[in-house]
Amino acid sequence: MATNQSLAVFRSRRGWTVLSVHFSIAFAALAGVVQLILTVRPVSLLQGADTLLGIAALSCCWALARSLPREAVEHGFKNPDFSVVVKVGDLFDEPSDLVIGFTDVFDTDTEDDSIIAPRTVQGQLLARVFDGDVPALDAALMSSLSGARVCEAESRESKPKGKLDRYPVGTVAVVPHGGSRFYCVAYSHMSNDLIAQSSVDSIWQSLGNLWSAIGAHGHLEPVAVPILGSDLAKVGSLGRESLLKMIILSFVAASRASLVSRQLTVVVHPDDADEVNLLEVRAFLTSL
Repeated sequence: MATNQSLAVFRSRRGWTVLSVHFSIAFAALAGVVQLILTVRPVSLLQGADTLLGIAALSCCWALARSLPREAVEHGFKNPDFSVVVKVGDLFDEPSDLVIGFTDVFDTDTEDDSIIAPRTVQGQLLARVFDGDVPALDAALMSSLSGARVCEAESRESKPKGKLDRYPVGTVAVVPHGGSRFYCVAYSHMSNDLIAQSSVDSIWQSLGNLWSAIGAHGHLEPVAVPILGSDLAKVGSLGRESLLKMIILSFVAASRASLVSRQLTVVVHPDDADEVNLLEVRAFLTSL
C-alpha cells in the first residue's frame, strides 16, 4: 500500500506540483542558511558545486517526506468542529459505530453465496459480529424496521431466493449490538434474479438518510463507513475514489447543516487501495 501510494505522487500532475513546492521551499531555506554562514564567516567546505548538490539532495529528501501520503489522511473542519479520516484497513477493526450497506430486501443469508457473498461487508457483519447467527441478525433488523414502510412484497414465484419484503431505497435500520451501533442502509435494489444495482441518485439519497439516522441515534460518536457502491452495486462508471469523494461531500454538507458526528472514518479495503489516490483525497478534503 505505502509503495503504491508513493508511486501515485509521481503519476499525477498534482503530485509533481506538491513535490515542486516543497522542494522550492526547502532549497530556498537551505540556500539562505548557507549564504548567511558564508556572509558571517567564509567556510571553504560550503563553497562550490558540492554544496549546491548537497542542498538539492536534502531538498529532495524533504520534499519527498512532506509529499508522500501516508496510509491515512485526516482533515479537521470548523464551525462546527468535526473531522474526516480516510484510511486503508479493516472496517470491523474500527473502534466506532459502523455503516453497513444492504439491498432493499435486507438479505442476510450467506450459505447460498448467490444471495450474499461471505466476503461482502454484509457477510462480514454476520460472521464477525453475529457469529454466523442468521436468525439473530434477522431479528435485530426486523426490530429496527418494525415501523418502516414495506413498499412491495414479492412472491416466492417471482423471487425464488432471498427475502421478499422490499423497503424504499434509503431505508436505515439501526442495529445496536455489543455496545456499538450498526447503521444498515439500503442503498441498492436487489433484482429478482439476485443482481444488486444502484445509481448515483440512490446512493446520494441513501447517504442523506444515513446522516439523519446517525444524527438522531449516534450522540455525535465516531462512525466508520466503507466505500458504499464499490463492490456489487454497479454504480454506473464511478470508480472507488469518486464514490469516496461523494460520501465525504455528502457528510460535510450534512454536518454543516446539523452536526452528525465528531468524526467520520472512510475505510478503504486493502484490495481496493490501488484505486484510491490519497494525495488526491487529501487535496479534496482541504478544498471543502
